[in-house]
Amino acid sequence: MKYTNELVIDLPRDRVIELFDSSENLVKWQPGLRSFEHLSGDPGQPGAKSKLLFDQGRRTVEMIETITHRDLPDQFAATYEAPGVMNWSSNRFEEIAPDKTRWVAENEFQFSGFMRFLAPFMRGAFPKQTQEFMEKFKEFAEGS
Repeated sequence: MKYTNELVIDLPRDRVIELFDSSENLVKWQPGLRSFEHLSGDPGQPGAKSKLLFDQGRRTVEMIETITHRDLPDQFAATYEAPGVMNWSSNRFEEIAPDKTRWVAENEFQFSGFMRFLAPFMRGAFPKQTQEFMEKFKEFAEGS
């Protein structure tokens, strides 16, 4: 499953990147994120791995982030692995005016095991969750 989300943030691109690139800010705009732990590699650089724990209802989901590409302020890409789910995520930041930045998030998901059977029923949930996270970031960034 592949999809693209985008939105415009009413801030200069440099400020958007400053806020986006801080792992300390993740809990401020990713609902359910309980913790972010660096595991290996140079933090924030290609090859770095981190563990993210999310509360989702009555369960906790563990995700491993591996940074695959970093060319900020233009692009940041990573993979996110969780049981039964592999996500490739690419984020681009385009300056469309001195105080406006377009964030384009492209995602691809592959499912295995039990998740392969659930995925067709959840097709709309993944793009919707991505859009919600992006809108939370916009709200956080514009309020900072």
